[in-house]
Amino acid sequence: MNGPTYQVLVTGANRGLGLEFVSQYASAGCQVIACCRDPLKATKLSALVASSAGKISMHALDVSDFSQIERLASELQGQAIDVLINNAGIYPRGSFGSIDYAEWHKAFLINSMAPMKIVECFVDHVAASRLRKIVTLSSKMGSIADNDGGGSALYRTSKSAVNMVMKNLAIELKSRGFAVATLHPGWVKTDMGGANALISVQQSVAGMRTVIEQLSTDNTGRFIAFDGQEIPW
Repeated sequence: MNGPTYQVLVTGANRGLGLEFVSQYASAGCQVIACCRDPLKATKLSALVASSAGKISMHALDVSDFSQIERLASELQGQAIDVLINNAGIYPRGSFGSIDYAEWHKAFLINSMAPMKIVECFVDHVAASRLRKIVTLSSKMGSIADNDGGGSALYRTSKSAVNMVMKNLAIELKSRGFAVATLHPGWVKTDMGGANALISVQQSVAGMRTVIEQLSTDNTGRFIAFDGQEIPW
C-alpha cells in the first residue's frame, strides 16, 4: 500500500491521533493532505510539513464550517484520495441535570454531521483513486451494547450517530467499490484521552493503519478497534 502515488487525507491533523496519522503515512512514503482548523497555530504539523520533502501538504479546514469543506473539495478537484480519514472531533462535557444543549448541538455538528459532509464533498476524489477507502474515528463509548456505565451523554450520542452514518455509507457506496469502516482508537494518551490512558498514539495509529490496510468491500461496514477486534454497535 505504500508508495508516492498513495494519497491520504486526514482531518484534525494538528495534534494527537491526526498528527500521528500524518507522520506515519508520510514516513511510509505516502502523499498526505493534512487538514487542520488553524495552520498558523499548528506548529508540530508545520514542522512535519517542512521536513517531509513535499510528502505533506497542509490545508485550513474547520469541519464545523461546511462552506469551507466545499471550498477545499473544489480546490482539490481532480486529485485522487485513496484513504479519507475523518479524525477531527470534540469531547463535550455535561451530565444529566446540567446539559449544555448548545454544546450538544456542536458535538453533533462536528462529530456526526461533518463526517457525512466531508464524504459528500470528497466522494469523487475517493472514487478516482485505486483504494477507495473511507474511515471515521469513533469510540467504544458510542456503542449502545457496550454502555454499562452511563454518563457522557453528549459525546456518546454524537458517536452513536456517526456510527450509523458510516454504516449507511458502507451500504450505499459498496456498489461503487468503496470500503468503509468505523474505528475505535482505544483509550489513547492524547489531550482528549488524558495521561491515564492505556496506549500511546503511536500504538493506536499503527494498529488502525493495519485495520485500514485490511479493509475491503468484503468486510466494509464494520466497527473495529485498533487491535482488529470487532466492537458491538
